[in-house]
Amino acid sequence: MARTLNDCLAPAKLNLFLHVTGRRADGYHLLQTAFQLLDHGDQLHFMMREDAEIKRTTEIAGVPEASDLIVRAARLLQTETGTRFGVDIAIDKRLPMGGGLGGGSSDAATTLIALNHLWNTGLGRKQLMHLGLQLGADVPFFIFGRNAFAEGVGETLTPLNTPPYWYVVIEPGVSAPTAAIFSDPELTRDTKVVRITDFPEASTGFGKNDLQVVATRLFPAIAEAIEWLRQYGDARMTGSGACVFCAFSHEHEAEEVLQAVRKTGPGNWKAWKAKAIERHPLSHLLGS
Repeated sequence: MARTLNDCLAPAKLNLFLHVTGRRADGYHLLQTAFQLLDHGDQLHFMMREDAEIKRTTEIAGVPEASDLIVRAARLLQTETGTRFGVDIAIDKRLPMGGGLGGGSSDAATTLIALNHLWNTGLGRKQLMHLGLQLGADVPFFIFGRNAFAEGVGETLTPLNTPPYWYVVIEPGVSAPTAAIFSDPELTRDTKVVRITDFPEASTGFGKNDLQVVATRLFPAIAEAIEWLRQYGDARMTGSGACVFCAFSHEHEAEEVLQAVRKTGPGNWKAWKAKAIERHPLSHLLGS
């Protein structure tokens, strides 16, 4: 039995569009979105323990160990399966909190997938997705393991083929709290429902992000980043913000824009490029 899993990527996601189509009686919003995985994200490292202790060995500013989704995911799997094993978890944190890139959810999903393998607990993909939903609405997508058209509160997933674009992502130096965006009275909550067949193969330029109007009003830095990046294409915000992105057909185009951001953008911006990927890097650990 393997005792360590190192360099496990928790990939970022982009919402290529995000429509709010309604609201349930329990307050949860009904959404439609297209999730795109990227080859950039946090890196997690797992070392199995024999004593059932679960420890995060990396300090993360502003995130106490007990409330970290990584630790919560490990404890949830441990409780669900009754395993006698524990784990030490280290993380190289690359994705910003409050960025709309799914960082915490992706970390949780990678933890569930990796520990299910490391601990040999034997849960299938659907069982892990069910567990993941207890941790957050985006967690099942990352366990689903491939790009998807999502509906409901984000839990109804249909595989989606997307082009092999390169993306430039700007982190505009602010954190957008999801709760504040979704609770804003000016949020559009009645966008017309679309069908997956409406989603074009090119994927850029389709729909909009209904949360963007609210987020850019609350956080002008997001609006500034979108306006700057629109020089080069259909720039928009991902998730509930704050990161913004633009798609390019070739790596050299993305690299040119990335260099332009670094030369002419505000000093507090952080920017990077990433390639679209079809599947989660750990998807093979769960089979088909």
